[in-house]
Amino acid sequence: MADPTDQHSIERPTPAVAAGPRISSSEAEAQAQQTRIDTTSTSMAPPALASTSTPTPLSTAKSTTFTFPKSYDFPPFFTLQPTTQTRHAQLQKWSALTQRYCAHHRLWKLRLPDALATPLFHNAALNKKLSLRDARAVLDFMASREGGERAEWIAHGTAGVAHGKGTDHHLPSEAWIWWRRPEEWGALIAEWVENTGQRGVVLTLYELVEGQETEGQEFWGLDADVLRRGLGALVKKGRAQVFGGQEDQMGVKFF
Repeated sequence: MADPTDQHSIERPTPAVAAGPRISSSEAEAQAQQTRIDTTSTSMAPPALASTSTPTPLSTAKSTTFTFPKSYDFPPFFTLQPTTQTRHAQLQKWSALTQRYCAHHRLWKLRLPDALATPLFHNAALNKKLSLRDARAVLDFMASREGGERAEWIAHGTAGVAHGKGTDHHLPSEAWIWWRRPEEWGALIAEWVENTGQRGVVLTLYELVEGQETEGQEFWGLDADVLRRGLGALVKKGRAQVFGGQEDQMGVKFF
């Protein structure tokens, strides 16, 4: 028999739970339906919008610094060697450097002896400079078939340059530098005309090298004489016709 004083055996009354208001079955169904609607609405809520802050644009400006080859920092490079094989290798390197330098700076001509003071022929850090005679040898090589005809001497009457002792008035002092030869410029322009669907359209020379449509093309700003020679090469091949007129009104039609 259980001890009435044993606390574990005493039955404690269960607390009464307050009864809520009774709802009908129709009201219960309505509440359940509303709960389903609320849950569905929450799950279909649109996600938070991503940040619309504009990212910092990357710089697209091209560097204007010309990069010289390693040989440019080698003092013997500035003196053409007498050995045929070594001299030929030097001339090839000087030709490549001259073309790259002129292309980078958009130079169409070089004039001697003025060009000797430019970084092309004068390494100020080494205090080394190509001599006038050697600079002429470089341009002579570039103008030859062996050098790819990448230069062309310009005849200016009897003007000449000094060569150490005495002056040779029969030597030209200025040369075209053909980092693109005239026929290559012509082909480049013809390709642009083809790609833009302007065959058969008369374009002025000004439009080709100064117009807004060609801005950004490699031939934009092309020297006028080089342009005419390039178009002349196309005329000889029957790919273009040039119309006369004033300098800024000359036109050309491509076929």
